Amino acid sequence: MHLFKKIHHVAIICSDYKISKRFYTEVLGFKIENEVYREERDSYKLDLSLNGNYVIELFSFPTPPKRLSRPEAAGLRHIAFEVDNIEMATEYLSANNVAYEPLRIDEFTGKQFTFIADPDNLPIELYQI
Repeated sequence: MHLFKKIHHVAIICSDYKISKRFYTEVLGFKIENEVYREERDSYKLDLSLNGNYVIELFSFPTPPKRLSRPEAAGLRHIAFEVDNIEMATEYLSANNVAYEPLRIDEFTGKQFTFIADPDNLPIELYQI
């Protein structure tokens, strides 16, 4: 018996809710499942799904501290999403003014991947399956 079944969600704290909400929904195409404003915390909580699977909780808090991305810091390094065609994905990103790193090849699988960053510089990997 396995205690853990699957990853339920990833929680992300953003510095500008309006900008991050637009990025994850309008640019990356996540669907809004639920949006709540928690007045006592001056905080939004946005539940997002991808292909019918609940995957991200996007939070806003007043003046959150900056996250270190580079040099690599201890802790969660990045989130990764599968794509069918990396070239189509990067063309779409370019058309939406999202910069991406040069394509790389995974030395163990031979698959292509790249990284983008969300509005708060959270690394997001796109991995061709």
